[in-house]
Amino acid sequence: QVQLVESGGGSVQPGGSLRLSCAASGIIFSINTMGWYRQAPGKQRELVARINGIHNTNYADSVKGRFTISRDNAKNTVYLQMNSLKPEDTAVYYCNSFRSAGRAEYSYWGQGTQVTVSS
Repeated sequence: QVQLVESGGGSVQPGGSLRLSCAASGIIFSINTMGWYRQAPGKQRELVARINGIHNTNYADSVKGRFTISRDNAKNTVYLQMNSLKPEDTAVYYCNSFRSAGRAEYSYWGQGTQVTVSS
């Protein structure tokens, strides 16, 4: 059974920092692309950042230079360091694992963690 468990969300003032963690089980973590997505009220879920098995990363333009995604394959955990947070970063943040095998795709989601940026 696949489980992705996020932690680290909370409330912070603009300019502050948070670090999200996502612990994975039930998957071969090292070969999965891990991503962080977010969904703000009334908006569609969007990609924030992702990292593949060889640590290549990509980011949404809105977070480049402020957020950093990383992974620790020994701990089956992916992180999202968020600095210089803005009110528009307020959203529920979801962890995702993805792997393709031929025509098959395997995608799993965590339950989400709330991030609120407000003064």
